[in-house]
Amino acid sequence: MVGKKLTSFLLTAALMSPLSAFAQGTTPAAGQASDKAVTQAADIILSNGTVYTVDRNRNWAQAVAIRGGEIVYVGSDEGAKKYIGTNTKVTDLKGEMVLPGFIDSHTHASKTTGLIFSIDLFDAKSMDEYVEVIQAFVKEHPAEKNFQGRGWSNPVAPGIGPLKEVLDKISADKPIALTSDDGHSLWVNSAALKLAGITKDTKNPEGGIIEHDKTGEPSGTLREKAMDLVLSKIGGYTAQQYKAGIEEYQHKAVERGVTTVRDPDMLRYPNVLEAYEGLAKENKLTIRFRNAITADPDKGPEQIAEFVKIRERNQNPLFQVNAVKIFMDGVVEGATAYLEKPYEHKHTNGELIWKPEVYKKTAAAADKAGFQLHVHSIGDASTRIVLDGMEYAEQQNGKHDARHSLVHLQLVNKTDIERFKKLGAVGIVQPFWFMQEEGYYDEIEVPYLGQERAETEYPMKSFLNQGVHIASSSDYIVTPEFNPLHGIQQGITRIEEGQTDAAKIANPEERATLADMIASFTIDGAYANHVDDITGSIEVGKKADIIVLDKNLFDIPATQIKDAAVVLTLVEGKEVYRLKEAK
Repeated sequence: MVGKKLTSFLLTAALMSPLSAFAQGTTPAAGQASDKAVTQAADIILSNGTVYTVDRNRNWAQAVAIRGGEIVYVGSDEGAKKYIGTNTKVTDLKGEMVLPGFIDSHTHASKTTGLIFSIDLFDAKSMDEYVEVIQAFVKEHPAEKNFQGRGWSNPVAPGIGPLKEVLDKISADKPIALTSDDGHSLWVNSAALKLAGITKDTKNPEGGIIEHDKTGEPSGTLREKAMDLVLSKIGGYTAQQYKAGIEEYQHKAVERGVTTVRDPDMLRYPNVLEAYEGLAKENKLTIRFRNAITADPDKGPEQIAEFVKIRERNQNPLFQVNAVKIFMDGVVEGATAYLEKPYEHKHTNGELIWKPEVYKKTAAAADKAGFQLHVHSIGDASTRIVLDGMEYAEQQNGKHDARHSLVHLQLVNKTDIERFKKLGAVGIVQPFWFMQEEGYYDEIEVPYLGQERAETEYPMKSFLNQGVHIASSSDYIVTPEFNPLHGIQQGITRIEEGQTDAAKIANPEERATLADMIASFTIDGAYANHVDDITGSIEVGKKADIIVLDKNLFDIPATQIKDAAVVLTLVEGKEVYRLKEAK
């Protein structure tokens, strides 16, 4: 629990908002209603609630009426009575909070597959624990030709990363390939290196790094594009396995109130797209996906024509592909994020995965074809190059409502924040990371970046102050627990849970308000994914993507937000989750 002084400060700064329009004596637009005859009964009415609509005026209401999966009324309990018919299901919420369904604007939903069918290291915290988990999996799966997994953490093995010798002791003849928790490094054994033909003489591929030990031999860690040297040989999961993973993700999502997401892994891994298409045809999708296709830096603008065909054949209401994903740089913990000034410990600026001119032309081609750009950018130099490409696309194609997005934004030059607004670019951030995390901040971020840069990480309020749309996301499975309520809390406090030292608040000037954070997971998330016309707020005419919480977030301390529970989740008026009552 945060200390009394810090708690008081946080509450004063971020949480002193009106409890409701009704509490302030203001009625929200006298009750919104559709143009249809009010005598037509609703299918569902949620009454006696504390409804935060997140509409343009941030109105509050008491009741919501739903018909045919759409919202037909928002207003007072008295006004909702007109919509009650013989078959109307009326739920007395007894004051519980109602919000639009949460939107996770960057989440690797399909990677849940790996948690089911491969080695899961996310819960292990040391090299000894990694070895224990890997040994157990190898022993339990003797028929496997190779072993894959994910979840090891860079702070456990900083510098050149974990060594191949550790894995060689577990399996000397079968390849082992384990992706780091951030997805930007690969830990392999000697058999995997041999399979890929990697020796001490193998040159780094463009946009990648083969780490070496003191003898000059490959150490067993591959960064960024070097990962593909092994992964392309090992292969991946089947479409059926991906289906199972996506369905498991959906169960997790609705429990957390997540109703719309963007998975950016189409074409990056074989069979992911096929799995989504299959689930859509089989009517097994329960939440809305607006996914992105990963572009190949070696193929340039020519690949956009194929992306158009993929988009055209996927127009299911719950599954569409509307963006092109680009990896512009790597990550700080791997020293591959592309920085304006060199790293303190390596004296290099990191890795730029795309050639700027190829990126510009690809960005322009994607923009012309009506795709959003969805660009991974961690470093300040990378972000400038990304914005240059978006500006080039605008010059080539004219200004329009593109809503291109930059994802992560760990370091951003202040002068570039103004360019976001000018270009209409959207920032997609991960508030779950807004803290001086133990094992990362003092051990990696400060030594790698220097104190001054480390103290400016993960801006958010600066973007909001410039009028830039900021959408929040989890980057699951990089963030294993992706509950948006936790993200909302972290965006407000920016301090590690249980920490009471105010000096440990990460970049405190960037703290957002509760209203800011809710918007980033709802209406601004909808804006970022081009679905704000159908979801993101509780308004008449929009889809009934609605969640109910057991607590009013405006009534509790910021440090307790993550402990609120999702009671009910509706997607287009269909109940997809209800919290079981304790016996």
